Amino acid sequence: MTVMQDVLQSAAIGVGVAHVPENLNILEKPGCAAAILQRQPLPAFQTWIDGVDPENLPSARLILKPQRVLSVLSGLCDTSLMPEGPHRQRLIEDIAALSHLFCDLMDAPYVRLRLSRVTANACCKFHIDAITARLVCTYRGTGTQFGISHDGGEPKRIFTVPTGTPILLRGTLWPEEPRSGLLHRSPPIEGSGETRLVLVLDPIFDLEEET
Repeated sequence: MTVMQDVLQSAAIGVGVAHVPENLNILEKPGCAAAILQRQPLPAFQTWIDGVDPENLPSARLILKPQRVLSVLSGLCDTSLMPEGPHRQRLIEDIAALSHLFCDLMDAPYVRLRLSRVTANACCKFHIDAITARLVCTYRGTGTQFGISHDGGEPKRIFTVPTGTPILLRGTLWPEEPRSGLLHRSPPIEGSGETRLVLVLDPIFDLEEET
């Protein structure tokens, strides 16, 4: 694993690059504000998911144990009439694997899972989430965008996470200092005709706090 980092006092702005899932714990290193899991593109899978009718893309907001993600997502894909086959199974298994990995990294017993079809500008302003950490993976469409803010304003240089690549981001509740100076946003796609399929995972440490 490697870390790409600029120097900025009073803010963590490093972006870690993990080459295997277990190395996403690079996020815990001082000055690291985000970690990207680098993995090889799967052209056949991408062609398939890009060709699925947007109406048949699964969408959900759930809180559950990571052990239940596989079965729950299988049911959601059935309900949304997503075409069956090996590519659909790969999507389900990948989301389940990321949920397990994320909960292990965060030492969280539950995960808040949001799988969204996005056709407009959602969260298109640069920001830091009010949460400990968040994992985002865009399976279809343009990936999450991020950049360094030196003064709280919009970043001057904007980077886009490759489609299919998970990124783990520190939030404002991350327990260590300095605070993250890395902002992110959903890419502006209003009027483009693009449909994104985005997975967002948040850690849930105490289910009672969510009721």
